[in-house]
Amino acid sequence: NPQATMIFSFSLLLGTTITISSNHWMMAWAGLEINTLAILPLISKSHHPRAIEAATKYFLIQATASSLVLFSSMTNAWHTGQWDITQMTHPTSCLILTSALAMKLGLAPFHFWFPEVLQGSTLTIGLLLSTVMKLPPISLLLTTSNSLNPTLLTSMAILSTALGGWMGLNQTQIRKILAFSSISHLGWMMAIISYSPKLTLLNFYLYTLMTTAVFMTLNTIKASKLSTLMTTWTKVPMLNAMLLLTMLSLAGLPPLTGFIPKWLIIQELTKQNMAPMAVVISLLSLLGLFFYLRLAYCATITLPPHTTNHIKQWHINKPTSSLIATLTIMSTALLPISPLIATTT
Repeated sequence: NPQATMIFSFSLLLGTTITISSNHWMMAWAGLEINTLAILPLISKSHHPRAIEAATKYFLIQATASSLVLFSSMTNAWHTGQWDITQMTHPTSCLILTSALAMKLGLAPFHFWFPEVLQGSTLTIGLLLSTVMKLPPISLLLTTSNSLNPTLLTSMAILSTALGGWMGLNQTQIRKILAFSSISHLGWMMAIISYSPKLTLLNFYLYTLMTTAVFMTLNTIKASKLSTLMTTWTKVPMLNAMLLLTMLSLAGLPPLTGFIPKWLIIQELTKQNMAPMAVVISLLSLLGLFFYLRLAYCATITLPPHTTNHIKQWHINKPTSSLIATLTIMSTALLPISPLIATTT
């Protein structure tokens, strides 16, 4: 029903806006709840058992995280008399809040729900879950970044980067690979949030840009697992070639756009005398590089001739969306203007 979809989409926008613009914890919590309730019908829209399971898991995790957010803000208000988001000063409240927002984002060690939910959703809803739904919790983390425990954030960052790379290695489902990619990228964001919140926001924007390009490309060629990705080169050959570059950009290889946040984060960590941390997360990102290369290989290195029968994909005659073209170019070619991006942050 288009009217229902429009209402849910508007509610998503409303919930995100309320959370980002609020100063009071109750308003922020209300925005998070509106977001959760709006995305649930969209996840379970296909009525497939996997979609219903994904929606149930998502609801349980988000409800738990929201109650923890409310509990931490009430504890802080009890001790300090402040409901203002920027006045989160009580140590226990900060600890509970960090855990709650990590659960909402899917940061390790609270990451187990995210790949399963993404696998049960369509590619379009998967894109929303990977990008738009992460904006409200990240905005709350940015607002309270001065009060949060840096040791806890650093530990979660290393764990997320390690598990995001490690658990994505043996996956064959593309949505699960992109879920572990998201966990790994969140690790990079959490590594720098205590020292430079603006860099975290820049990383999130560029990650959203690249992930949107990948999801929209996969939605166009209708690929959901590696075996189908291998046979899609006949559909839109040029788009598959650009998918290779977008994947390498997500991996953070120079001279592509994805190198900008990694470069700036490593530079900032070194300035903050956190060189060992920079070395560790740089080495752990090599795990992610492996599965990005595997995806890129499957997308562009075609299947060799063999006797096993497999379905040949038909060439798509309709022109590729100009939005995908724009996003793909931006996902690969923004490195030359990185000085401008660095000065704006």
